[in-house]
Amino acid sequence: MRVGTRLLTAATGERFRFDAGCFCLELLITGGPGPYQRYEILHEPADLARWLEGSRLAEVAPLSGDDIRIQPAELRRIKRFRDTMWSVAKAVAHGERPSSADLEVLNDSAEPPPRPRLDPATGVRQWASPVTGGQILGAAAREAIELLGGERVERLRECAADDCSLLFLDTSRPGSRRWCSMQRCGNRHKVNAHRARQT
Repeated sequence: MRVGTRLLTAATGERFRFDAGCFCLELLITGGPGPYQRYEILHEPADLARWLEGSRLAEVAPLSGDDIRIQPAELRRIKRFRDTMWSVAKAVAHGERPSSADLEVLNDSAEPPPRPRLDPATGVRQWASPVTGGQILGAAAREAIELLGGERVERLRECAADDCSLLFLDTSRPGSRRWCSMQRCGNRHKVNAHRARQT
């Protein structure tokens, strides 16, 4: 499975692949405020370190738990950013303006991101170690600001299924992606449309 594509399990137990399209939206699948608390997986810094190994950041260069140093206070800030990003991305996906207070949380989170480097011995791309929680937060916040303030903001979507609220960046060439996953919501839509035509 490609880095950044996640295997998720729905409340029904159904498993499906999901690609959020960018790191700041991928972070949303780790939990969130209100109804998303039941999906919380970031209980301690080690949880985030493990999760990052399969994240889009690992697309740039491999990440391992040995390279990541996250303090509890940094994890709290990352979760605050994530919870705020839920509100901001949902508003933007529905053509609404996010609150000024929420945008300030994103702005205040834009610390310097991790630094990529080339290993002098091998020439292989890697992250300058250690990667801190502040750098992870900075990577997510800077990407969010670039996304929300740029042309790609029009590609920010919420799954079109009535019972799904996953948010993603539509990276398809025609810009016509409607579903979190064709395996799950897209397939259910096709089945329901077929049944409707039969009746």
